[in-house]
Amino acid sequence: MSIKLFDLTGRRALVTGSSQGIGFALAKGLAAAGAEVVLNGRDTAKLTAAAAQIEGARVLAFDATKHDEVRAAVDGFEADIGSIDILINNAGMQHRSPLEDFPAEAFERLLQTNIASVFHVGQAVARHMIGRKRGKIINIASVQTALARPSIAPYTATKGAVGNLTKGMATDWAKHGLNCNAIAPGYFDTPLNAALVADPTFSTWLEKRTPAGRWGNVEELVGAAIFLASDAASFVNGHILYVDGGITASL
Repeated sequence: MSIKLFDLTGRRALVTGSSQGIGFALAKGLAAAGAEVVLNGRDTAKLTAAAAQIEGARVLAFDATKHDEVRAAVDGFEADIGSIDILINNAGMQHRSPLEDFPAEAFERLLQTNIASVFHVGQAVARHMIGRKRGKIINIASVQTALARPSIAPYTATKGAVGNLTKGMATDWAKHGLNCNAIAPGYFDTPLNAALVADPTFSTWLEKRTPAGRWGNVEELVGAAIFLASDAASFVNGHILYVDGGITASL
């Protein structure tokens, strides 16, 4: 198999929620594979600081939860700069609370940030990809796409929805030459999980529960992203790729 199958040279990738954590690691990884990366988030200062660490990176600030803002930003970029060949829908948030006490406003924020953003950005980018008869969309799901834990039921609901929306995207758009898949990370040491990483009781439980026996490092998600963004995955569609140290494989 030729290594060129995984070469992203000449392609442009938009990564939402990419000023830190998983999004930033994936952007760096795609850039190392040859892609020109476009970082997205709402905080222009954070995005600019992140882009300074990736050669040739661009910044496209918009709120992924606002449909009209997303559409204007994506359409404007396509008209002024050029095509978005790869999209990684990574924007996400977490809120922990027992379900019986879960605040309604936090539930709504989770819905907008974790699932509505995937629809808004995915649709805006796909409309251009469809015209070109090619494109790669990678949605960031979660181990919670398949499993649940106490205190995060609404988050689990949103990540289950990301998995099914990914299948729906593939079902509607594969005929137009698009590949729509998801990466489902297990437990990674990221800002979103800072409270869990700092909790020795949870970390001990996680290490025993995970066959690999440890937290994941965000760099370990890069290979999956390059694969799904490359020609190597030309016939992979509607797939959810779990990168979780085996946690979904065992009891």
